[in-house]
Amino acid sequence: MSRRAAATAASLALVLTGCTNVLAGKPVSVFDDPFQVAGMPATDGRSGLRPDTPAPTRDVDGGTGGTDDELAVQSVSDIEEFWRGAYRDPLRGGFRAVAAVISWDSNGLNSKFCDDDTFGVVNSAFCPLDNTIGWDRGQLLPQLRNNFGDMAVAMVLAHEYGHSIQHQAALTDRNTPTLVSEQQADCFAGVYLRWVAEGNSRRFTLTTGDGLNNLLAAMISFRDPLLTGNDPQRSVSEHGSAFERVSAFQFGFTDGVPACAGIDEQEIAQRRGDLPAALQQHRTGGWPVTEESVKAVIEALGELFSPVSTPRLSFDSPSCQDARPSDPVSYCPGANTIFVELPQLQKLGIRGEPDTTGLAVGDNTAYSVLTSRYMLAIEHERGGVVLDNAEAALRTACLTGVATTKMSQPVTVSDGSTVALTAGDLDEAVSGILTNGLAAGDVNGESVPSGFSRIDAFRTGVLGDENRCFKRYP
Repeated sequence: MSRRAAATAASLALVLTGCTNVLAGKPVSVFDDPFQVAGMPATDGRSGLRPDTPAPTRDVDGGTGGTDDELAVQSVSDIEEFWRGAYRDPLRGGFRAVAAVISWDSNGLNSKFCDDDTFGVVNSAFCPLDNTIGWDRGQLLPQLRNNFGDMAVAMVLAHEYGHSIQHQAALTDRNTPTLVSEQQADCFAGVYLRWVAEGNSRRFTLTTGDGLNNLLAAMISFRDPLLTGNDPQRSVSEHGSAFERVSAFQFGFTDGVPACAGIDEQEIAQRRGDLPAALQQHRTGGWPVTEESVKAVIEALGELFSPVSTPRLSFDSPSCQDARPSDPVSYCPGANTIFVELPQLQKLGIRGEPDTTGLAVGDNTAYSVLTSRYMLAIEHERGGVVLDNAEAALRTACLTGVATTKMSQPVTVSDGSTVALTAGDLDEAVSGILTNGLAAGDVNGESVPSGFSRIDAFRTGVLGDENRCFKRYP
């Protein structure tokens, strides 16, 4: 979020164990049931290797036989088993397994992958030169397992195998932008992990609650760094924002291979629309959370949505007869008042202890929560909808997405400053929705158990409009 009168960096490290309450209730619809994940039940429990895992079908070149290599080769074996059954139209030809799988230690010398030295290469990759896949067991795999769990290793290698799939299916060539090939690979990873989540894998299990949430957190951490529009790295190595990469993964998880094959420059451009993809020169994109900034955002939302009855803004402790407080921002329908507990909201917009997970957190983690409570006022004025159930939680997330897109066009407020979305704001909102769910909460601050569903609702709004939100989450 940016206020052109003054801008400074502000961010916050969050942990994946969120503080959102979880609503109880009964399923309402088939696919958009708030207690399901892309049509699957929301489940919790253990994710990772099964105790009775069969032996891997591949050998590892350069490996040491350690735990990390074992997990990686089991992942490749499982991914290949999946693609042998799933490789069909619209993919061309037939499935061909990679020629070899290679392990290296980025801390060591005298090792090569794809004709390059691997010293300092903390990465995994597909090499089209010799049709191989490789990984760094020295730093990458331990970091993935420590931060996001064992299934993050399977996801990363499913992404790399996605490059093999697009290569053999002729979906990409040397002229394909990196942005397209990377988001296609994210999508293919989602296709494979849907198969695992459905219980089809002989090697892995994946729950659609915490298990899938951890993978989305990993995907967020893989986002591109914020660059200016004229930075040469944007055109050379752009992979996509956290919002874009999570979206591509969700396309694959929800809609399968055809959705992945449909990702191209035109599709990505249409998805981006007017959303900022890069910072303007000399802009940080950060805006400290203050009483003045909160008033400016509320005024900007009023300009964008033009409610007949503008909600009142209060910095007093919340007092409401028809809803429970949802710290740090609450909406009281009866009084049509938004209560802001400023110190708590400020904590959402400043960085705390060093964050090893790489989640995107900053000022819009706070402002998106504020925006979500304003959206409840819009829902209340429209009428005909319940504000305190799971549908309301996802509807609010969806409308918060609509508001986020609207703010991509600058809004000048009464003090003369301009409120506008900046690059990175979407990622900050997505991180908050995944980790604490406050921007995807109903009037009591309660949400649904699946971070996947919360982000999906937000994305629906970012790419849609108010009517779509009310129709999808009645």
